Amino acid sequence: MATTGPIIELHNVRIFQRENLVLNNVDLTVYTGEFLYLIGRTGSGKSSLMRTLYGDLPLVEGEGHVAGFDLPTLKRKQVPYLRRKIGIVFQDFQLLGDRNVNANLLFVMRSTGWKDAKAMDRKVQEVLEKVGLGNKGYKMPHELSGGEQQRVSIARALVNDPELVLADEPTGNLDPETTEEIVDLLYTISQGGRSVIMATHDYTHMKKVNARVVRCEDGKLLELSAAKAV
Repeated sequence: MATTGPIIELHNVRIFQRENLVLNNVDLTVYTGEFLYLIGRTGSGKSSLMRTLYGDLPLVEGEGHVAGFDLPTLKRKQVPYLRRKIGIVFQDFQLLGDRNVNANLLFVMRSTGWKDAKAMDRKVQEVLEKVGLGNKGYKMPHELSGGEQQRVSIARALVNDPELVLADEPTGNLDPETTEEIVDLLYTISQGGRSVIMATHDYTHMKKVNARVVRCEDGKLLELSAAKAV
């Protein structure tokens, strides 16, 4: 990975949704290759924090750096460059239903500046194998299970070799066994040197992975031990 040391540094940050203050006095440092749980009830600010990190919500109060970008001075035209360093995994997969798995990944690659067709095909195969779907590239999304669709969305998040992966409730629509597989996959990705933040309100799988835990609660971001979180 290109970055060493902290991949995320937030200090005295206040996060707003429109005029509403969602999180106050946020201090957070995440290091390269770290796996972090972001927990809290629905509506507690987890998604707003994620959206701030990938430039969807502007940071108007406080200091913030993500993957070498200064969030308070981030211009709209710089956001695509920030997002090339960040892989985003959503709860509802957000796959294009009218094209197969390979074409879903190629679509993202073309939109982020890839040009070399052979290099693109190689990368698609590489990331699909990484998520355990090396032979599923020809399948349409509706032919895949929920867990397989989420693996495709993780593969999509990896095509640009991001330094940071943000997974926003990635197991919210999955059964417990599949949830465990996805958590294992995300943890393995962090072991390869990428930072991973997994937002979740489902704490049952957290005992398996020994990781830092921060909780959104009452408008604050609190640091917890994994044992206290579950």
